[in-house]
Amino acid sequence: MESPANTRSATTRLLPWTGVGGKPCYLLTGDNGGYLTRLAGDIESVQLGMGNELLGHAQELIGDPKVTPAELRYLSARLTESLRDILRVAESRGARLPVPDDGNGDSDGNRAALNNDETTP
Repeated sequence: MESPANTRSATTRLLPWTGVGGKPCYLLTGDNGGYLTRLAGDIESVQLGMGNELLGHAQELIGDPKVTPAELRYLSARLTESLRDILRVAESRGARLPVPDDGNGDSDGNRAALNNDETTP
């Protein structure tokens, strides 16, 4: 029989980068994580920061009446790349959120909370 110290729960994590042909990459991780888990977290932070900076740049360009169509196409391409990265981060982080147990066997805690709010005066 294994001792509790030797048992680990493994989870699958969507990584913030893609593999060959744009296919998603996954990492099988334990509770403590490791080098690749920390690297993925660091890259997610960089991607979110870059997206925020790009958004600021986009707001400036869109407000500039002298911006060229080529500049707008380039901006659109970068915004598309950033949105793709950020959606992957959101999917990965959302998949790792614990499922709340509301005690009623309903795994959709948000729906239960919404229903309670609707009936409250």
